[in-house]
Amino acid sequence: MFWALAKGKIPLEDFDIEHIVEDIESLNRRAFKTELEVTALSCHALGLLADRYQLIPYGASVGENYGPIVVSRKGTAPDSLRGKRIAVPGRYTTAYLVLRLYEKDFEPVFTPFDKIFSVLERGEADFGLLIHEGQLTYRELGFEKIVDLGEWWFRQFSLPLPLGVNAIRRDLPEETKAGFNRVFLKSIEHAMAHREEALCYALEFGRGIDPKRGDRFVGMYVNDFSLELGERGMEGLRTLFELGWKNKIFPAPVRFEVSPSLTQKSS
Repeated sequence: MFWALAKGKIPLEDFDIEHIVEDIESLNRRAFKTELEVTALSCHALGLLADRYQLIPYGASVGENYGPIVVSRKGTAPDSLRGKRIAVPGRYTTAYLVLRLYEKDFEPVFTPFDKIFSVLERGEADFGLLIHEGQLTYRELGFEKIVDLGEWWFRQFSLPLPLGVNAIRRDLPEETKAGFNRVFLKSIEHAMAHREEALCYALEFGRGIDPKRGDRFVGMYVNDFSLELGERGMEGLRTLFELGWKNKIFPAPVRFEVSPSLTQKSS
């Protein structure tokens, strides 16, 4: 989604864009300091930062009937997650939020997302919560799926599960927000129209994943919801925030705002 911005494939208008390539939990933590004008965020983090950032209605990563998965080493899966140690990829990730909605009683072992398999192999956790490419490679690495939290979410609510979004600082001028949103949407549209080139760029950050699975993974989380979060995507986000409040994960009801939408569908 950021390829056209990074490689100058579209006009940037008056924006000077510096790319900060970090894992999502690092970006979540930086957002608490409002260091970046525009940032990718976990939806969980946005729920805690709605007083500082507005939701950009473009570029969301949303799963419909799939999402983060919980795995264990093959042949070691107990009957329940209750009371178990679960390696999770960050305190502010949406995966951790949804896991807490699924099972309230477990011991989180906060682990960088790309170290979760290693933690399981060393016996430092009973289960691992996978995001990113591990959702496609766990079987061949000797692990088995316990639950797909996106499937569980869809059974419960018949809604897509928003996992990651982009957000822009609330204190920026409205014309700046609208202008960036316009450029960002063009970047996503350009990537959709030039998928092969965009995918080659994305695979530079794919941690060794092959092109076929890279294409599959990108297709899971860069989709129609990325072009416009839309009513169903927004309803999934509102449901996530409401449940987070009811389950005391958020300290107060989440009142988030949408940065200017070019189509006005989601605002």
